[in-house]
Amino acid sequence: MPHTTAPETTVSHPPTAVSDTQEFVSQTAPQRPIKPGRDWLMTALLFLAASGGTAVGIIGFAMSYSTLAKVALSWGFSERLAPWFPVGVDASIIAFLALDLYLIYKNTPWPVLRMAAHAMTAATIWFNASSQGSIGADLVKSASHGVMPLLFVIGVEAARRLFIKKARLQAGTAADGIPLHRWILSPLATPRFYRRMRLYGIASYPEMIRRQQDLLAYEQWLKRKHQGDLSKASEDERLPMKMAAYGYTVAEALALPDQQEREAEERAEEAERRRLAAETRREVALKEAEAERLEADGALEAVRARVEGQTAEARARARAQASAADRAAELEEKALGSALVAEAQAREAEALRLEAEERERAAEADRRAAGVELDAAETRRRAVEAARCAAEEEERKAVAEANAQDARERAAEADRRVAETRLATAEIERHAVEIEDAAKLTPRERAVRRVARMILAAGGDANQVLLADIQRETAVSSTDTASKYRQEAVDLLREGYRPEQ
Repeated sequence: MPHTTAPETTVSHPPTAVSDTQEFVSQTAPQRPIKPGRDWLMTALLFLAASGGTAVGIIGFAMSYSTLAKVALSWGFSERLAPWFPVGVDASIIAFLALDLYLIYKNTPWPVLRMAAHAMTAATIWFNASSQGSIGADLVKSASHGVMPLLFVIGVEAARRLFIKKARLQAGTAADGIPLHRWILSPLATPRFYRRMRLYGIASYPEMIRRQQDLLAYEQWLKRKHQGDLSKASEDERLPMKMAAYGYTVAEALALPDQQEREAEERAEEAERRRLAAETRREVALKEAEAERLEADGALEAVRARVEGQTAEARARARAQASAADRAAELEEKALGSALVAEAQAREAEALRLEAEERERAAEADRRAAGVELDAAETRRRAVEAARCAAEEEERKAVAEANAQDARERAAEADRRVAETRLATAEIERHAVEIEDAAKLTPRERAVRRVARMILAAGGDANQVLLADIQRETAVSSTDTASKYRQEAVDLLREGYRPEQ
C-alpha cells in the first residue's frame, strides 16, 4: 500500500505500553539544562487578572452585603438576622464554586454544584436589582446593583476553565474540540465526524483528521488497483472502509484477519493441550489403578496362603495328639488290665481329646479371622477397581469436552463460511441487478433471471427450486406462472447465462 501521508506529517500509531520515541545519547560530557526564560508578560497578566478578580469579588460582595441586608430588613427579617442573610447567600456561591473546583481536581465532578452556584448568583442579581423597587422603573439603577455579582461569577468561570484545562493536560486526557468553521463549512458530515470521535474515545481532532485522510488515500489506492471498480476488491481489502465507522484505523483494520487467524490457532492449540493433558491424566490414573490392583491381589494371595498353612498345621497337630492318646490308652489297658487304671487312662484320653478339640476350635477361629481379612482385601480390591472406573469416566468426560470444543469450533467455522457464502451471493445478486438495470430488462425478464440465479444457488438442479419459493421471490400468485418462469430460466441457463456476465 502506498504512503497516505506526507513524509513530514506525524503519523498516528495505536497507543503502546512503551514509548516509540528513540532516545539519542550524547557522546559528550553532560551539560546543564537550559531553563526557558520567564514570560514576564504572562506573569503580569496573571497578576492583573488575579488582583482584579479579587477586587471585583470583594467590591461586589461588599455592595451585595449592604444591599441585601437592607432588603432583608424590608422583607421582615429581624435586626439580628438581617445582616446574616447576605452572608448566607454570597457564602453559598463561594462554597459551591470552590467545592465544584475541588471535585474536578479529584476527578469526580458533580454538575449540580455549578448549577446551584449559578442559581444563587441569579438570585443575588435579582435581589440586588429589585432592591430599588420595580426593575422596569429604572433599568440603569437595577443593572448597577446586579452587575457586580455577575462579573465575579464570570471571573470564576474563566478560572474554572483554566483549571480544568490544566488538570486534563496533566492527566493526559485533554481533548481537542472540532473547530467552529468545520461545523459551518461541512454541516452534514461533521456530526458523523463528532459521533465517531466521542463513541470511540478519539480525543485529538488532528488525529481524527489524519485517520480520515489515511482512509481516503487508501480508498483511492484501492480504486487505482482495481481500475475504479471497488467490487473487485476482496473482503480483506474492503475492511478499512467497513471498520472505519467503528473507530479502526486503516492499519488496524488490515491487521484484523491476521489477528483473528492467530487467535483461532491459539484456541486450537489450547484445545489440543487440554486433550493431551486429559489423556496423560487418564494414563496415569489407569497405571495407578493397575498398580493398586496388583498390590491387592498380592496381599490377598499372601493372606490366603498363611490361613491355609495355619489350618493344615492345626489339623495335623490335633490328629497326632489324638492318635498318641489312643495308643497310650490301649497300651495301658493291656498292661494293667485294671478298671481303675483304664478309667484314669480314659479320663486322660478324654482330656487330651478335649484339648485337641480346643485346638481345633482355635484353628477354626484363626481360619475365620483369615476369612475376614480376605474379605477386607477383596473390599480394597473393589475400591481400587471403582477408582479405576472413575478415572476412565473422567477420561471419557475430558475426551467428550475436547470433542465438544472441536464441534463448537467447526460450527463457528461453518457459520463463517455460510456468512461468506451469503455475502458472495448478495454481491452476485447486486451485480446482476446492476447489469439488469443497465440492460433495461422487462419485469418478466428480471424475474426469469432471478429464478435462474436461484437454480444456480441450488447447484444447477431446477427440481430443487420449489414453485412456492419462486412465487415468493418473484411476487406472483399463480403456480403456472412460476412453473413457466422456472422453465424459461432453465432455457436461459442452457444458452449460457451467468450472473457475472
